[in-house]
Amino acid sequence: MDYMTIILRTIFIYFILLFVLRFMGKREIGQLSVLDFVVSIMIAELAVISIEDVQVPMMNTIVPIVMLSFIQIFFAFISLKSEKVRDLVDGEPSVLISEGKIDEHEMRKQRYNFDDLLIQLRQNKISNISDVEFAILEPSGKLSVIERKDEAQHKPSMPLPLILDGKVQEEHLKKINQTSLWLRQEMRKLGYRDIKKISYCSLKDNNTFFIDLKDEYE
Repeated sequence: MDYMTIILRTIFIYFILLFVLRFMGKREIGQLSVLDFVVSIMIAELAVISIEDVQVPMMNTIVPIVMLSFIQIFFAFISLKSEKVRDLVDGEPSVLISEGKIDEHEMRKQRYNFDDLLIQLRQNKISNISDVEFAILEPSGKLSVIERKDEAQHKPSMPLPLILDGKVQEEHLKKINQTSLWLRQEMRKLGYRDIKKISYCSLKDNNTFFIDLKDEYE
């Protein structure tokens, strides 16, 4: 076995992967969706083949690795422009606990058992389910938890975007028993007449709006 060839291949593949992962962006490392995970496994498998089998030309593995990175970047770009593609590629968050009540139907839908729920609650330093106001299963598989507050304090509300990328989120409005007409009227009162210019809008606990406008260069 030519150990020097293996060493050189390992060093070369290391720098190729370093470049590819940096080129794909920090999101690929910090927040893996299902698609991100699949692509990462495929890239890792190709890298191992290239190092172990010295009889295989390196271009036979480098080309697929580069192609996978370009495919992933393409889908990431399309996801920025299309909410439907974003939901298809990344998935949607699921509410497993709402106002202290467990949604067993949603848990079955996500194939998420009580052991999984309790483990992630403990990781969020929650010992009792009764202490949870909302628990949201993110597309990455991480459980985001909002704790209950004392009755004397204002009751927290689930953070739902009402406007996202210039589009009104009808489903989220239904959850707070409001309509798009109400939202547009509220925006006009605040001086925002064009919904498409709003990048993000949500309703805070004190019934005020958090609004972020799209950058002018967009």
